[in-house]
Amino acid sequence: MYYVYLIRNLKTGLTYIGYTNDLKRRIKEHRSKNPELIYYEAYRNKKDAEQREKKLKQRGQTVRRLKERLKNSLK
Repeated sequence: MYYVYLIRNLKTGLTYIGYTNDLKRRIKEHRSKNPELIYYEAYRNKKDAEQREKKLKQRGQTVRRLKERLKNSLK
């Protein structure tokens, strides 16, 4: 499985979007960012995950919509 994820830095409140095939490992690698996993999507195909991550990173409106859906989780 491949995962597209959204984490938040607990100190700064900044969010980060990425993709990985090992979500637990990747969260541990983000320890310097003091991460909180807010959201993830699972994909069977690597290309699908890459394309979704790219859309989220390139299109501000797509990220805004996602953050609107998650507004209570981001408080």
